[in-house]
Amino acid sequence: MKFPFASWSCPIEQSTGPFVDYFLGGKSVAKYHMSYGAILFILLSCSLAVFCNVSQYLCIRRFSAISFQVLGHMKTVCVLTLGWLLFGSELTFKNITGMVIAVVGMIIYSWAVELEKQSNAKTSITEEDIRLLKEVAPPTPQVKDFELRETKV
Repeated sequence: MKFPFASWSCPIEQSTGPFVDYFLGGKSVAKYHMSYGAILFILLSCSLAVFCNVSQYLCIRRFSAISFQVLGHMKTVCVLTLGWLLFGSELTFKNITGMVIAVVGMIIYSWAVELEKQSNAKTSITEEDIRLLKEVAPPTPQVKDFELRETKV
């Protein structure tokens, strides 16, 4: 889903980005003085983006779509909380209420998934159940095969 969108959105963003940046900021990106620190943080940002995309791909392969969305909401809660702790950003009542609702929803979802796993585990028959059924079941009658003249159980 991401790749077809990226094939046409990336060229559009690359061609329009500098113009939008100049319009909004009044400065050209091309005139920015690249220091070693700026290059380091650009490379760090690119590396983190690659690792983020790889981790999303692995999560999509491992979990269901709903579980992936729950992880996305958890990421949002973590970003808001870390922004508040590290940078002193304002947490409004609306933000806190949304985070509480998201966390409660994650807990309920996890609880429901565990209940489903337990009910699926109880419905499957184990080898111990088969052994107990054989011990309790009445013996099967013997059948005589007239063509081969032998008795089968």
